[in-house]
Amino acid sequence: MEKNEVITLEDRGFIQVKGTEAKDFLQNIVTNDIEKVTDKLTIFSSILTPQGKYLFDFCIIKLKDSYLLECEKKSTSEIIKLLSFYKLRSKIDLVDLSEKYVAAVISIEKFKEIEDSEILVGKRINYRDGPVYIDPRNINLGAKIISKLENIYLTIKKLNLTICDKKKYYNKSFELGIPQMDLDKLRDKIFGIENNLDELKGIDFKKGCYVGQENTSRIKLKNKLRRRILPVHKIDGEISENDIIKYKDNEIGKVLIGRPYSFALIKVVDPDLKEFSNKELICGNSKVKILKPDWI
Repeated sequence: MEKNEVITLEDRGFIQVKGTEAKDFLQNIVTNDIEKVTDKLTIFSSILTPQGKYLFDFCIIKLKDSYLLECEKKSTSEIIKLLSFYKLRSKIDLVDLSEKYVAAVISIEKFKEIEDSEILVGKRINYRDGPVYIDPRNINLGAKIISKLENIYLTIKKLNLTICDKKKYYNKSFELGIPQMDLDKLRDKIFGIENNLDELKGIDFKKGCYVGQENTSRIKLKNKLRRRILPVHKIDGEISENDIIKYKDNEIGKVLIGRPYSFALIKVVDPDLKEFSNKELICGNSKVKILKPDWI
């Protein structure tokens, strides 16, 4: 992104978790350490099945005396339903604020202009009483302004920003190997750690128990991770969900998210990812390349 560009993401949802037991409630469920979330830091986290399978991911933002989960908008009702299942007698309330808040992406350069300080993933500041934070997954995704809907355009004006197409943001996310659209296609099909939660700073292996911890820790500590979600670049033809990807006549992966941004569950050992990344491969009736992000 250029310094003075901004991208509004109407497809992001927001869930407020509030109440006297909100911190303990989230700490017992999500994969990251809720103790890290402050007025100066935002984290990326996830909810898994008891078996460690991926369900949902989100950023967790401190919002006064509560927490705000920023997630894929079409998943908000399902996340609330799942959290309600775990609620039991916890003194918390879950509120869907998706129609009241909006996320807007700005460049790291603009973030630094707002507050001239050290640039760190997850770093959070306030602007016009709203949180602004550097993406906790990867600094190259820029920073996000979280604003009440009625305030966002005045914020954009005050910061002298020009609105540009959200495709620019999602194209960058694809290049970085971070899926953010149609995440329901991954739900309960892969382990959370196969969705790169460890590399994207979404799991704290030192925190206490959370749902799905046992299998997640076993895969990590015993070095049993054999597959990862990776971006698939089309060379020719059309990529479809469930297409099988082959290298030297051997099956090495399967497409889980089709279009517009294709991602597949790919073997990273036996054979080693380095052998076939960026090489032309057969994928169903198309030809593709598997992109290897720099952070792997």
